[in-house]
Amino acid sequence: MLRLTPGALTSNLLEQRPADLPADLFVHGGVAPTHIDLIIFASEGPRRQAFTSRDLLEAIHQLRVPVWVRIRGLADTRGIQSLLDDLGVPPTLAEPLLQPPQRPQVDCLDEVLMVVIHRLRFGAQATSLVSDQVGVMLMPGLLISVEESCQGEAFPDLTRWLISSHTAVEDRDLDDILHFLIDDLLDDLFPMLERISHSLDQLEEKVLGRPNPGQLARTFQFRGCLRTIRTQVWPLRHQIRMLVRERQPLLGPEATAGFQEMAELVELLHANCELLRNQCDAISQAYAASVGNRMNQVMKTLTILTSIFAPLTLIAGIYGMNFEVMPELRLRYGYFVALGLMVVVAAGQTYWLWRRGWFEDWTQRR
Repeated sequence: MLRLTPGALTSNLLEQRPADLPADLFVHGGVAPTHIDLIIFASEGPRRQAFTSRDLLEAIHQLRVPVWVRIRGLADTRGIQSLLDDLGVPPTLAEPLLQPPQRPQVDCLDEVLMVVIHRLRFGAQATSLVSDQVGVMLMPGLLISVEESCQGEAFPDLTRWLISSHTAVEDRDLDDILHFLIDDLLDDLFPMLERISHSLDQLEEKVLGRPNPGQLARTFQFRGCLRTIRTQVWPLRHQIRMLVRERQPLLGPEATAGFQEMAELVELLHANCELLRNQCDAISQAYAASVGNRMNQVMKTLTILTSIFAPLTLIAGIYGMNFEVMPELRLRYGYFVALGLMVVVAAGQTYWLWRRGWFEDWTQRR
């Protein structure tokens, strides 16, 4: 008998969602309406059928063919709970499916394997994420998926591929479908990371050119998105490897190999998140350096002006003193001589500073 993952009996409820609520859940007040349909893997090929009554499941059970029960939306929690009880789902494993959001987890009990994961996608902008929970459960001859959101069709690409194929699916093939479902959710993270990476590259270019506080704020927003993705990927690293080592009887050789590859996929996602988080840190440091350079440039400009006008102020101060015995005060062209002296001193000071490279702007890109 296989045991639950340590800590599975305790609450895995997140303190807050891994990201914002998906837009379709906002429309329905935070709980999407429930839709249930079936993929029946008959001998002549898979077919999709709407769930009408419990009698339909009983008739399918008598045919002894694999079935994929697809539940979308958690508005009718009682009805879903009753359906899961009829399907023989242990209450311990049914609870995480009906009480989102849960932490990502992979648990197995007897001949039941459950995976809880979150489907992440961008909101209105790439700096915000929305999520909905997806739970998948594998039992002998039965595959159950419970999606918090009901937007669109459940796993449309895989559904079209299954319906278009006319080959029979046996019980042992459901584990491959389970692997495809989880792999599909994880594969969606790579385009998101690629988009974040492209946005960070653009931010880095702008920060090195003309930094402003808005760029730093966007950097921290991207860092928050990466932290969210990382927290969803991190728990799966250990749990998937444990699942492979336990040699779950529901998983055939192909599915086991698929989960081994998935473990490497999770490692790659985690590594990419860490690299992008380091890039966020580099952008923050580049912003601080650029702002510091610009401040130094301002201080240098003020220093140049001060150094040029200081001798002129000295000359003006000397000839502005009100002593009676000052020979230069009685010169006919003394005023013009003083101005000329000021011009010569200013020009000489400017030339000397220019020769030493003080007028070069080090904040300009090269």
